[in-house]
Amino acid sequence: MKLQTQIPLGKQPHNQIDYNSKVLLLGSCFSENIGSKFDYYKFQSKVNPFGILFHPLAIENLITRAINKDYYTENDVHFVNEQWCCLDAHSKLNSASKDNLLKRLNEQIELTNQRINESTYIIITLGTSWVYRDITSDKIVANCHKLPQKQFLKELLSVDQITESLEAIISLVRSINPKVNFLFTVSPVRHIKDGFVENTLSKSHLISAIHNVIEPRWHHYYFPSYEIMMDELRDYRFYDEDMIHPNAVAIDYIWEKFKHVWISDEIESTMQDVDTVQKGLKHKPFNTKSEAHQKFITKLQSRIKDLCEKYPHFNFD
Repeated sequence: MKLQTQIPLGKQPHNQIDYNSKVLLLGSCFSENIGSKFDYYKFQSKVNPFGILFHPLAIENLITRAINKDYYTENDVHFVNEQWCCLDAHSKLNSASKDNLLKRLNEQIELTNQRINESTYIIITLGTSWVYRDITSDKIVANCHKLPQKQFLKELLSVDQITESLEAIISLVRSINPKVNFLFTVSPVRHIKDGFVENTLSKSHLISAIHNVIEPRWHHYYFPSYEIMMDELRDYRFYDEDMIHPNAVAIDYIWEKFKHVWISDEIESTMQDVDTVQKGLKHKPFNTKSEAHQKFITKLQSRIKDLCEKYPHFNFD
Protein backbone atom coordinates (compact mmCIF):
# COMPACT_ATOMS: atom_id res chain seq x y z
CA MET A 1 0.00 0.00 0.00
CA LYS A 2 1.33 3.42 -0.99
CA LEU A 3 0.65 6.14 1.53
CA GLN A 4 2.37 8.93 -0.37
CA THR A 5 2.36 10.38 -3.86
CA GLN A 6 5.85 10.89 -5.30
CA ILE A 7 7.17 13.14 -8.03
CA PRO A 8 9.17 11.07 -10.53
CA LEU A 9 12.70 12.47 -10.63
CA GLY A 10 15.42 10.99 -12.80
CA LYS A 11 19.16 11.49 -12.57
CA GLN A 12 20.37 14.58 -14.39
CA PRO A 13 22.16 13.00 -17.36
CA HIS A 14 24.68 15.79 -17.93
CA ASN A 15 26.48 18.54 -15.98
CA GLN A 16 26.18 16.92 -12.59
CA ILE A 17 27.58 18.71 -9.54
CA ASP A 18 30.77 17.33 -8.03
CA TYR A 19 33.67 18.60 -5.93
CA ASN A 20 35.16 20.47 -8.88
CA SER A 21 31.94 22.47 -9.29
CA LYS A 22 31.63 26.01 -8.00
CA VAL A 23 28.13 26.83 -6.83
CA LEU A 24 26.52 30.19 -6.04
CA LEU A 25 23.14 30.03 -4.28
CA LEU A 26 20.91 33.09 -4.25
CA GLY A 27 17.41 33.80 -3.02
CA SER A 28 15.04 32.95 -0.22
CA CYS A 29 15.76 31.27 3.10
CA PHE A 30 15.42 27.89 1.41
CA SER A 31 18.66 28.74 -0.44
CA GLU A 32 20.23 28.92 3.00
CA ASN A 33 18.82 25.49 3.91
CA ILE A 34 20.22 23.79 0.81
CA GLY A 35 23.35 25.93 0.99
CA SER A 36 24.03 24.59 4.49
CA LYS A 37 24.05 21.08 3.01
CA PHE A 38 26.61 22.12 0.39
CA ASP A 39 28.69 23.66 3.15
CA TYR A 40 28.40 20.60 5.40
CA TYR A 41 29.65 18.30 2.62
CA LYS A 42 32.44 20.74 1.73
CA PHE A 43 31.40 21.72 -1.77
CA GLN A 44 32.86 24.90 -3.25
CA SER A 45 29.78 27.01 -2.61
CA LYS A 46 28.69 30.46 -1.50
CA VAL A 47 25.22 31.39 -0.24
CA ASN A 48 23.53 34.79 -0.40
CA PRO A 49 26.34 37.38 -0.17
CA PHE A 50 23.66 40.03 0.54
CA GLY A 51 21.68 37.77 2.85
CA ILE A 52 18.24 36.38 2.05
CA LEU A 53 16.65 37.94 -1.04
CA PHE A 54 13.01 36.98 -1.50
CA HIS A 55 12.11 38.19 -4.98
CA PRO A 56 13.76 38.22 -8.44
CA LEU A 57 14.22 41.99 -8.74
CA ALA A 58 16.37 42.02 -5.61
CA ILE A 59 18.54 39.24 -7.06
CA GLU A 60 18.74 41.04 -10.41
CA ASN A 61 19.84 44.23 -8.63
CA LEU A 62 22.62 42.40 -6.76
CA ILE A 63 23.89 40.73 -9.92
CA THR A 64 23.75 43.99 -11.90
CA ARG A 65 25.70 45.91 -9.27
CA ALA A 66 28.18 43.08 -8.80
CA ILE A 67 28.94 42.70 -12.51
CA ASN A 68 29.28 46.47 -12.97
CA LYS A 69 31.13 46.85 -9.64
CA ASP A 70 28.65 49.56 -8.75
CA TYR A 71 29.77 50.26 -5.20
CA TYR A 72 27.58 51.66 -2.44
CA THR A 73 27.98 55.14 -0.99
CA GLU A 74 26.55 56.88 2.05
CA ASN A 75 23.57 57.96 -0.07
CA ASP A 76 22.50 54.30 -0.28
CA VAL A 77 22.23 53.58 3.45
CA HIS A 78 19.76 54.52 6.18
CA PHE A 79 19.90 54.87 9.96
CA VAL A 80 17.00 52.86 11.45
CA ASN A 81 16.49 51.70 15.05
CA GLU A 82 20.06 52.66 15.97
CA GLN A 83 21.50 50.61 13.08
CA TRP A 84 22.71 51.45 9.61
CA CYS A 85 21.01 49.40 6.89
CA CYS A 86 20.69 49.15 3.12
CA LEU A 87 17.33 48.52 1.44
CA ASP A 88 19.08 46.27 -1.11
CA ALA A 89 20.37 43.85 1.52
CA HIS A 90 19.22 41.67 4.40
CA SER A 91 19.45 42.85 7.99
CA LYS A 92 22.32 40.44 8.69
CA LEU A 93 24.61 43.02 7.06
CA ASN A 94 23.35 45.83 9.31
CA SER A 95 25.86 47.63 11.49
CA ALA A 96 26.03 50.28 14.18
CA SER A 97 28.71 51.95 12.02
CA LYS A 98 27.90 53.49 8.63
CA ASP A 99 31.46 52.97 7.42
CA ASN A 100 31.40 49.34 8.52
CA LEU A 101 28.14 48.71 6.66
CA LEU A 102 29.50 50.28 3.47
CA LYS A 103 32.66 48.21 3.82
CA ARG A 104 30.59 45.02 4.17
CA LEU A 105 28.34 45.87 1.23
CA ASN A 106 31.22 46.65 -1.12
CA GLU A 107 33.20 43.60 -0.02
CA GLN A 108 30.16 41.49 -0.92
CA ILE A 109 29.91 43.25 -4.29
CA GLU A 110 33.51 42.22 -4.98
CA LEU A 111 32.89 38.67 -3.74
CA THR A 112 29.72 38.30 -5.81
CA ASN A 113 31.53 39.52 -8.92
CA GLN A 114 34.23 36.93 -8.36
CA ARG A 115 31.69 34.15 -7.72
CA ILE A 116 29.67 34.99 -10.82
CA ASN A 117 32.82 34.82 -12.93
CA GLU A 118 33.90 31.48 -11.44
CA SER A 119 30.62 29.64 -10.89
CA THR A 120 29.71 26.56 -12.85
CA TYR A 121 26.24 26.56 -11.25
CA ILE A 122 24.00 29.36 -10.06
CA ILE A 123 21.03 28.10 -8.04
CA ILE A 124 18.25 30.66 -7.61
CA THR A 125 15.36 30.07 -5.22
CA LEU A 126 12.48 32.51 -5.52
CA GLY A 127 10.25 33.08 -2.50
CA THR A 128 7.56 35.59 -3.42
CA SER A 129 6.12 37.80 -6.15
CA TRP A 130 5.08 40.43 -3.60
CA VAL A 131 7.42 43.42 -3.44
CA TYR A 132 7.62 46.80 -1.72
CA ARG A 133 8.33 50.05 -3.55
CA ASP A 134 10.04 52.88 -1.68
CA ILE A 135 7.83 55.90 -2.42
CA THR A 136 10.66 58.42 -2.08
CA SER A 137 13.03 56.77 -4.56
CA ASP A 138 10.35 54.92 -6.58
CA LYS A 139 12.58 51.85 -6.28
CA ILE A 140 11.57 48.31 -5.36
CA VAL A 141 13.53 47.25 -2.29
CA ALA A 142 14.86 43.91 -1.09
CA ASN A 143 14.10 44.56 2.58
CA CYS A 144 12.09 47.24 4.39
CA HIS A 145 14.11 46.95 7.63
CA LYS A 146 11.05 47.81 9.75
CA LEU A 147 10.82 51.33 8.35
CA PRO A 148 7.29 52.79 8.60
CA GLN A 149 4.90 51.01 6.26
CA LYS A 150 3.64 54.37 4.93
CA GLN A 151 7.01 54.77 3.16
CA PHE A 152 6.26 51.83 0.84
CA LEU A 153 3.71 50.63 -1.68
CA LYS A 154 3.02 46.90 -1.86
CA GLU A 155 2.85 45.43 -5.38
CA LEU A 156 2.47 42.01 -6.99
CA LEU A 157 4.94 41.33 -9.80
CA SER A 158 3.27 39.99 -12.92
CA VAL A 159 4.44 36.84 -14.70
CA ASP A 160 5.86 39.03 -17.47
CA GLN A 161 7.80 41.21 -15.01
CA ILE A 162 9.32 38.16 -13.33
CA THR A 163 10.15 36.57 -16.68
CA GLU A 164 11.89 39.76 -17.82
CA SER A 165 13.88 39.89 -14.59
CA LEU A 166 14.99 36.26 -14.90
CA GLU A 167 15.96 36.81 -18.53
CA ALA A 168 17.98 39.86 -17.47
CA ILE A 169 19.75 37.82 -14.76
CA ILE A 170 20.63 35.10 -17.26
CA SER A 171 21.83 37.59 -19.86
CA LEU A 172 23.93 39.57 -17.37
CA VAL A 173 25.66 36.50 -15.97
CA ARG A 174 26.21 34.97 -19.40
CA SER A 175 27.89 38.19 -20.55
CA ILE A 176 30.86 37.33 -18.31
CA ASN A 177 30.38 33.59 -17.73
CA PRO A 178 28.82 31.99 -20.83
CA LYS A 179 29.18 28.38 -19.65
CA VAL A 180 27.36 28.63 -16.33
CA ASN A 181 24.38 26.36 -15.55
CA PHE A 182 21.23 27.93 -14.05
CA LEU A 183 19.07 25.94 -11.68
CA PHE A 184 15.81 27.57 -10.59
CA THR A 185 13.50 26.50 -7.80
CA VAL A 186 10.62 27.94 -5.79
CA SER A 187 10.79 28.10 -2.02
CA PRO A 188 8.35 25.80 -0.21
CA VAL A 189 8.09 28.39 2.58
CA ARG A 190 4.57 29.87 2.53
CA HIS A 191 4.35 33.65 2.95
CA ILE A 192 1.19 33.54 5.04
CA LYS A 193 1.58 37.17 6.15
CA ASP A 194 0.50 38.11 2.60
CA GLY A 195 -2.63 35.96 2.96
CA PHE A 196 -3.35 32.35 1.99
CA VAL A 197 -4.88 33.14 -1.40
CA GLU A 198 -2.28 35.83 -2.03
CA ASN A 199 0.54 33.39 -1.28
CA THR A 200 -0.84 30.89 -3.79
CA LEU A 201 -1.15 33.64 -6.40
CA SER A 202 2.41 34.75 -5.68
CA LYS A 203 3.86 31.24 -6.02
CA SER A 204 1.91 30.64 -9.25
CA HIS A 205 3.45 33.77 -10.79
CA LEU A 206 6.93 32.57 -9.85
CA ILE A 207 6.38 29.07 -11.23
CA SER A 208 4.88 30.35 -14.48
CA ALA A 209 7.72 32.83 -15.03
CA ILE A 210 10.44 30.30 -14.27
CA HIS A 211 8.97 27.89 -16.80
CA ASN A 212 9.10 30.67 -19.38
CA VAL A 213 12.90 30.60 -19.16
CA ILE A 214 13.56 26.90 -18.53
CA GLU A 215 15.38 25.27 -21.43
CA PRO A 216 17.77 22.35 -20.78
CA ARG A 217 19.46 22.92 -24.16
CA TRP A 218 20.59 26.30 -22.82
CA HIS A 219 21.45 24.83 -19.39
CA HIS A 220 18.44 26.39 -17.66
CA TYR A 221 16.87 23.84 -15.31
CA TYR A 222 14.11 23.54 -12.72
CA PHE A 223 14.10 21.58 -9.48
CA PRO A 224 10.66 21.06 -7.84
CA SER A 225 11.38 21.94 -4.19
CA TYR A 226 7.97 23.55 -3.81
CA GLU A 227 6.14 20.63 -5.41
CA ILE A 228 7.97 18.06 -3.26
CA MET A 229 6.89 19.92 -0.11
CA MET A 230 3.31 20.40 -1.26
CA ASP A 231 2.72 16.93 -2.76
CA GLU A 232 5.08 14.48 -1.08
CA LEU A 233 5.30 16.08 2.37
CA ARG A 234 1.76 17.34 2.70
CA ASP A 235 1.55 16.89 6.45
CA TYR A 236 2.21 19.39 9.25
CA ARG A 237 4.65 17.00 10.90
CA PHE A 238 7.10 18.14 8.21
CA TYR A 239 6.80 21.78 9.26
CA ASP A 240 8.58 23.76 11.94
CA GLU A 241 6.75 25.04 15.00
CA ASP A 242 5.49 28.06 13.06
CA MET A 243 3.69 25.68 10.65
CA ILE A 244 5.18 27.67 7.76
CA HIS A 245 8.85 26.69 7.37
CA PRO A 246 9.94 23.13 6.50
CA ASN A 247 11.53 21.40 9.48
CA ALA A 248 14.85 19.55 9.52
CA VAL A 249 13.22 16.29 8.38
CA ALA A 250 11.68 18.00 5.35
CA ILE A 251 14.92 19.79 4.47
CA ASP A 252 16.84 16.49 4.67
CA TYR A 253 14.20 14.81 2.51
CA ILE A 254 14.33 17.50 -0.21
CA TRP A 255 18.14 17.48 -0.06
CA GLU A 256 18.14 13.71 -0.70
CA LYS A 257 15.91 14.28 -3.72
CA PHE A 258 18.20 17.05 -4.94
CA LYS A 259 21.24 14.86 -4.41
CA HIS A 260 19.65 12.02 -6.37
CA VAL A 261 19.03 14.30 -9.36
CA TRP A 262 22.00 16.67 -9.33
CA ILE A 263 24.95 15.30 -7.35
CA SER A 264 27.37 12.99 -9.14
CA ASP A 265 27.33 9.37 -7.92
CA GLU A 266 31.12 9.33 -8.29
CA ILE A 267 31.56 11.45 -5.15
CA GLU A 268 29.12 9.53 -2.95
CA SER A 269 31.88 7.74 -1.04
CA THR A 270 33.70 11.03 -0.42
CA MET A 271 30.49 12.61 0.86
CA GLN A 272 30.11 9.69 3.26
CA ASP A 273 33.69 10.23 4.46
CA VAL A 274 32.99 13.93 4.98
CA ASP A 275 29.84 13.05 6.91
CA THR A 276 31.85 10.69 9.13
CA VAL A 277 34.41 13.42 9.83
CA GLN A 278 31.73 16.01 10.58
CA LYS A 279 30.03 13.70 13.05
CA GLY A 280 33.42 12.83 14.56
CA LEU A 281 34.22 16.50 15.11
CA LYS A 282 30.95 16.92 17.00
CA HIS A 283 31.59 13.86 19.19
CA LYS A 284 31.75 14.65 22.91
CA PRO A 285 33.76 12.01 24.81
CA PHE A 286 33.25 11.10 28.45
CA ASN A 287 37.01 11.11 28.99
CA THR A 288 39.19 13.16 26.65
CA LYS A 289 42.36 11.54 28.04
CA SER A 290 41.27 7.93 27.56
CA GLU A 291 43.24 5.66 25.25
CA ALA A 292 40.16 4.93 23.20
CA HIS A 293 39.51 8.64 22.61
CA GLN A 294 43.14 9.29 21.65
CA LYS A 295 42.93 6.50 19.05
CA PHE A 296 39.66 8.01 17.80
CA ILE A 297 41.30 11.46 17.41
CA THR A 298 44.32 10.00 15.60
CA LYS A 299 42.11 8.12 13.16
CA LEU A 300 39.91 11.19 12.63
CA GLN A 301 42.90 13.45 11.93
CA SER A 302 44.27 10.89 9.49
CA ARG A 303 40.97 10.83 7.64
CA ILE A 304 40.89 14.64 7.51
CA LYS A 305 44.45 14.72 6.16
CA ASP A 306 43.58 12.23 3.41
CA LEU A 307 40.50 14.20 2.38
CA CYS A 308 42.33 17.54 2.33
CA GLU A 309 45.14 16.10 0.24
CA LYS A 310 42.63 14.88 -2.32
CA TYR A 311 40.52 18.05 -2.19
CA PRO A 312 42.68 21.05 -1.18
CA HIS A 313 39.65 23.33 -0.80
CA PHE A 314 38.32 21.23 2.12
CA ASN A 315 38.58 22.97 5.47
CA PHE A 316 37.37 21.36 8.70
CA ASP A 317 38.51 24.13 11.08
